[in-house]
Amino acid sequence: MVRKNACVLVVEDDSRMLRLEQLTLEKEGYSVTLSQSGEEALEILAETNPSLVLLDIGLPGMDGFTTCQRIREFSQVPVIMVTARDINKDKVRGLEFGADDYITKPFLASELAARVKAALRRSSSGAEATSPSFQCGDLVVDYAKNRISKRGEEVLLSSTEYRLLCYLARNAGRIVTRDQILERIWGEEYLGESHLLHVTIGRLRQKLGDDPKRPRYILTRRGIGYSFATEPVAVPVQAGSSASGY
Repeated sequence: MVRKNACVLVVEDDSRMLRLEQLTLEKEGYSVTLSQSGEEALEILAETNPSLVLLDIGLPGMDGFTTCQRIREFSQVPVIMVTARDINKDKVRGLEFGADDYITKPFLASELAARVKAALRRSSSGAEATSPSFQCGDLVVDYAKNRISKRGEEVLLSSTEYRLLCYLARNAGRIVTRDQILERIWGEEYLGESHLLHVTIGRLRQKLGDDPKRPRYILTRRGIGYSFATEPVAVPVQAGSSASGY
């Protein structure tokens, strides 16, 4: 079922493709706002509150990567990147800039509708929790307020990053496999897309200040998946460095 009043901001410079995407989404019951440049899309996003952004990579001037990066400076709105080439490095780069998902041209109308529906479903589903909050050292997950903080400062996450962190935190101390995470956070149609999870974990670690070589919170279980620490993992002191014992 379409989320009531769901609005999709479509950012595409090709007029024909823009019209096709608009017709597809309106047929599914969404309200659609159109933009043909990254600069205009940022202005629209700052003035309105769309439910999702469908963002083409190959925009003139400010490209889709930069636009997505700018969006993430002030908004957690779900972003689906659209690329004309089935090249993994473009997909990975889009995810690194903050996209939640991607779709490759040419695509079927049914595929576009399914991706948008799945992204909206993920963003609208709240984080399940048996307690109001979870704490690991100076990192606090406040489920009641949908807020992540570290040393008292809020950590701004996208909706996908937030749901991923909450899922790992709810399973702190237990190993969850890559496919378990993919199915839970993205949906069963994403099983096997390990690079999607790998990039999102990397982005989440960066925002938490978690060194992937010596992680304190999100621990990699090589060949299996990930686990979240119940207490921050002590980072060993490197040879030649000094540390106070007090």
